[in-house]
Amino acid sequence: MKNHSMLTPFFFLFSIFHHITVATSTPPYIAVDNITLDCGSFGNSKAADERDWIGDKGSKYGPMEQNNESNPSEAQRQASSVESIPYRTARLSYSQFTYVFPVTPGPKFVRLYFYSAAYSGFTMSKDFFTVKAGSFTLLRNFSASIHTDSSGKKYFVKEFCINVEKNTKLNLTFIPFISYYAFINGIEVVSMPMDLYYTSSSSIIEGKVPVYVGQAPRFYINYSMALEMVYRLNIGGSSISPVQDTGLFRQWSEGGRTDYFLSKGVIPRDPSLNLKYSKIPKYIAPDAVYQSAVTMGPDRIRNSMSNLTWELPVETGFNYLVRLHFCEIDPGIHVSGSRVFTIYVDYQLAEETADVISWADNSDTPYYKDYVVMIQNKGEDSHTLAIDLHPRTDATFRDAILNGAEVFKLSDPSGNLASVNMAPPSARAASKSKTKKTMFIAIGSGVGFLVVASLVCFMVLCKLKKTERYGSYHPLAKWWCWFRPDPYKREFKRRTASSLPGELCRYFRLDEIKTATNNFNEDLIVGVGGFGNVYKGLIEQGNITVAIKRMKQESRQGAHEFMTEIEMLSKLRHVHLVSLIGYCNDKGEMILVYEYMANGTLRHHLYDTPNDPLTWKQRLHICIGAARGLHYLHTCTKHPIIHRDVKTTNILLDEKWVAKVSDFGLSKMGLDNTAVSTLVKGTWGYLDPDYARRQQLTEKSDVYSFGVVMFEVLCARKALNQRLQEEERNLASWARKCIERGTINEIIDPYLMNKIAPECFKIYVELAESCVSDHGIERPKMNDVMEKLEFALKLQEYAEATKDTNLEVVSFRVATTNGAPWYNNVYHGQVLESTSGTELSTTSTGLSYPGLDSVPISITNQDDSSKNKNNSS
Repeated sequence: MKNHSMLTPFFFLFSIFHHITVATSTPPYIAVDNITLDCGSFGNSKAADERDWIGDKGSKYGPMEQNNESNPSEAQRQASSVESIPYRTARLSYSQFTYVFPVTPGPKFVRLYFYSAAYSGFTMSKDFFTVKAGSFTLLRNFSASIHTDSSGKKYFVKEFCINVEKNTKLNLTFIPFISYYAFINGIEVVSMPMDLYYTSSSSIIEGKVPVYVGQAPRFYINYSMALEMVYRLNIGGSSISPVQDTGLFRQWSEGGRTDYFLSKGVIPRDPSLNLKYSKIPKYIAPDAVYQSAVTMGPDRIRNSMSNLTWELPVETGFNYLVRLHFCEIDPGIHVSGSRVFTIYVDYQLAEETADVISWADNSDTPYYKDYVVMIQNKGEDSHTLAIDLHPRTDATFRDAILNGAEVFKLSDPSGNLASVNMAPPSARAASKSKTKKTMFIAIGSGVGFLVVASLVCFMVLCKLKKTERYGSYHPLAKWWCWFRPDPYKREFKRRTASSLPGELCRYFRLDEIKTATNNFNEDLIVGVGGFGNVYKGLIEQGNITVAIKRMKQESRQGAHEFMTEIEMLSKLRHVHLVSLIGYCNDKGEMILVYEYMANGTLRHHLYDTPNDPLTWKQRLHICIGAARGLHYLHTCTKHPIIHRDVKTTNILLDEKWVAKVSDFGLSKMGLDNTAVSTLVKGTWGYLDPDYARRQQLTEKSDVYSFGVVMFEVLCARKALNQRLQEEERNLASWARKCIERGTINEIIDPYLMNKIAPECFKIYVELAESCVSDHGIERPKMNDVMEKLEFALKLQEYAEATKDTNLEVVSFRVATTNGAPWYNNVYHGQVLESTSGTELSTTSTGLSYPGLDSVPISITNQDDSSKNKNNSS
């Protein structure tokens, strides 16, 4: 007790000293203008964070009023969680009023504080107004009460960046809607550095100019623009209060555990880290932002198949500045190339090779990168802006890192920052009532329609059944496949009745398989893949040639894909799908038996082959056949079957060069017009980037892969080839760049030079480009792909018939409907880096016949297929 009494004065003095130290510490930036105006109050007040606020009554800042009718008022009831200053009082008026701030020239933060509450003389929820700052419209037909109802927050701050020119004042004007009032609780004006968010001359010299994602190389944020802060996230840490900022009084929200963060990650933190500000000014962000981060963790396999993803709702019709803050805080990462990743902003490639050490020259050194992206208004008011970081496989650590993020809306050319006009509450109520009435009418009409439609369908089915009985064709017959046995199944049963006694999928004993393959004789191997070997076999006393795929004994994790293949192919029969004859699941063996495809894979006839090159018409016929097979998968079941692994090794050719799609081990039943959430599976180089980033699967993922196949057919080049220069490694990316430059004719297969009709070439390339569009909604359906390929074939045949094929294929650019170059919508950059055909999956897969299979943990390479004995099966 005595010792405690002696120590008490020491702790008292220490606490005083500590308080003085914190209070007198100098921030990195001292604002010339630092105005905090408490609207509706008189005199000076001190907020909870010790900042001084000035009452607007009698102050030099206003307000100036049209009719001298504004009223200061206190909130009648203030929740205990609401800070007293500046939310206790407000300035309210049914007429226009203006605050005037004489400030120094330069960019300013302008923050507007709102608390939606009941005020004396004003009905709550009757606020509806516009806010202007000089020529800028910050808010239009805005209601704080509606905003709080939707967000659940009773009080909030709207932050803007506005540049004030020389010899001018900053005017903030509040304009209420007719019969409604405008109000404001607090206004803050703080100077900021010239180059904080705007593109200054020093920014240009230092290369700190934002990348315009998917558009021109650079975007300049001029001082003639206004900005609205939408998100400011401390990704790896907790929220940061304004007084903890760098002297700019910005509020940073927690960003690693919010609803916006969709990934699983780890959060390294080192609050004692001594940061080296050698690349950026210290006022860019607080130390706490750079002393913590979110990374993916040490699981290399999982990291290869996932991203760090943030999804941020924004309004459409504006450009957005996206600032990403980086600092390498892992002591084990201090060499360039250790942690390298790709950055996507709004599902578009923003940074192909992000290497924080390379940018900053050192660890513990903060850095930031700016990107601007245009969010088009496509008939919707809101949009989800995604930020995706995907690790590159050529880095030492397959990982990504992010420390902080800021998102700002940029004003349009007219100086507008406001969203689409809202209607006043009374108008919305009337509209809601009208909508409700319309809905009841629609429901009643719909019920009546369904009754009539049901009767019509019944009559049609009866007609179709009768039509089928007499063998004639009916225009609606394609819909009959939903209700009757598949005709391909009956045909298969009829053709193989002698050998497969009426079974659609025959079960083989292991001894039958051994007999068919001469006990798995190596001389009969016709293909080798990640799944195992493919043998040429004979069944039914040597009368039927088949292809027999045998799964490796150590690859038991492919059992799911084994059963998927059997279930899918036993139900599907189409001239452009490889037919499954049977299977064997005996004594630990998993074996599939297919119809034999004498000419092997499409890939084997495109490059690295001793075979004669395929003619252009042969290639068109093959593409058309594969498209027909995929179209059948997508349409002739109640729900689409999505292949998920379309590639040239999974397109097989029979003795008559008829193309057939194979390998259904990764296939998945989809939903009509709806994406299916699923773990990403497929093959690098062919993998849909939209699917890879969002893990949302649709039929359009197959369309993307088919577009890559089309370029592969045209150019006779691998989908991915690490031996080439970085720009040329990804075929789809390289082809798009060549289209943009007008040099696509220079990378086609030399054998095809002067053998493709220019009209056919144009249709084909335009179609391939549209298939590999970044967003699935921009891609055609397989039916459209099939029809355009058939049209291209007719153009080629016509040119050959008229002997008009000796025309040199010239470069061209196709215009879109809005007049922009058609290549502007192309996804610039590669999805995943690897050697050609390296495959990605979450499980050991396979069953692609006879090509290679999607293998998880041990990544395989399609280059190995060149070692196959003849690659036919």
